[in-house]
Amino acid sequence: MIHVVHHPAYVTEAPARSTYRWGKNGAIRDLLRQEGDAVAWTEPALMPSEWIEAVHDPDYVAEVLEARVPPEKTRRIGFPITEQVAYRARAVPGGSWTAAMLALRHGFAANTAGGSHHALANTGAGYCIFNDLAIAANRLVEEGTVARVAIVDCDVHQGDGTAALTAGRSDIVTYSIHAEKNFPARKARSTLDVGLSDGVDDDGYLAALDATLRPFLDEHRPDIILYQAGVDPFVEDRLGRLSLTREGLVARENLIADLALARGLPLASTVGGGYGDDVMAIAERHVTAILTLGKRLGVREPGDKRSVALG
Repeated sequence: MIHVVHHPAYVTEAPARSTYRWGKNGAIRDLLRQEGDAVAWTEPALMPSEWIEAVHDPDYVAEVLEARVPPEKTRRIGFPITEQVAYRARAVPGGSWTAAMLALRHGFAANTAGGSHHALANTGAGYCIFNDLAIAANRLVEEGTVARVAIVDCDVHQGDGTAALTAGRSDIVTYSIHAEKNFPARKARSTLDVGLSDGVDDDGYLAALDATLRPFLDEHRPDIILYQAGVDPFVEDRLGRLSLTREGLVARENLIADLALARGLPLASTVGGGYGDDVMAIAERHVTAILTLGKRLGVREPGDKRSVALG
């Protein structure tokens, strides 16, 4: 059984003047529902504001939650923050933390949203409001659930916000493999950055991933992986600059799952980026990533020594 986290707020009405594909999360949900009893669903609680404020500036958190984000920050985010969007912004990090807790119990879990890796301390950016990866990682460590988290980011864009928000920490380490010339123009410094040239194909991508992620995990020895499973390295993605095929993306998930399995690491995934006019095709790529990871990683029994209670 594959554990999937979904909140009804993930599927919300698109705010005016938004180019983000808001229907993606609903399409992901609907496709996963077709798997029937193979998927176990969990609805997360909203992330308490104090845990968001542990990572983001409290004034910015208040701007979002009260739906009064100023125009300059709205432009950086890419859409207006309505009351519905603000509510969703609390649900998403709650979902990523819940997925991590389920992964610790069962080996793998997926959030059907999240991966907001461009959000910075005092502003959102690039369709990202709150950085759910950094928030979830910080909560896992500060509550003493784990000693060290690895955030592994395979979105085609560098995880600049995640890197900036966790800079200098040894208990949260960050890995980003991305198109070097893509957004953001000014990169932050992850624990390890792997910048790729435009047009890298399946073989080049997988070779670079294996050669760098394997020693990264061995060096830092995390207790859990939070995985940004962006599908925008796909060759037809509107905002990507790499050339992975569908088969290449599947091979990526299998490689990451195998690296986690070999080290006994639970893994929680977020959906990350995927852009284009065909929302259903993008959702199918996200669902393929979730199913590939879930089937490869299997399910850990609740009595496993690495399991934790979800409460």
